[in-house]
Amino acid sequence: MITLIGSLIGFLGSAFPDFLKLFREHHDRKHELDILDRQITLMEKGHSQRLEEIQTLGDIQEAQSLHSHARPTGVPFIDGLAGSVRPIITYAFFLLYAAIKVAQLLTIQHLADQLTWTQALLQIWHMEDQALFATVMSFWFGQRALAKFGHKSK
Repeated sequence: MITLIGSLIGFLGSAFPDFLKLFREHHDRKHELDILDRQITLMEKGHSQRLEEIQTLGDIQEAQSLHSHARPTGVPFIDGLAGSVRPIITYAFFLLYAAIKVAQLLTIQHLADQLTWTQALLQIWHMEDQALFATVMSFWFGQRALAKFGHKSK
């Protein structure tokens, strides 16, 4: 019996280094896979950061190209005229729109004597006016609000 136990211990003793080697190789492979997973994660983060940089640079270039027409020429009159075109057109169309709305209000007030001013105002404010109002407000204030909202959500 002792001989059998001795043989068994001898056999297991000779196989023990091979079992240790297999165990160590298994852990080494698992460790290498963990390292590769971490490297892939870091590369993905690096790519997303690079993509964000590219998008930011694109936004900067877009803003620069949008304002490239407004470069000063060095002639004060020309620079002043170039800078005033958009505001003058905006004010002119606003005044035209306001004049038309006042004319509509006075016409409705004249034709229907029983209408109050508030009822007459409600009569001249149409869906098109609401759409125009929304468009103008979105143009002037929407881009900044969306840009701020976009930065908060990231």
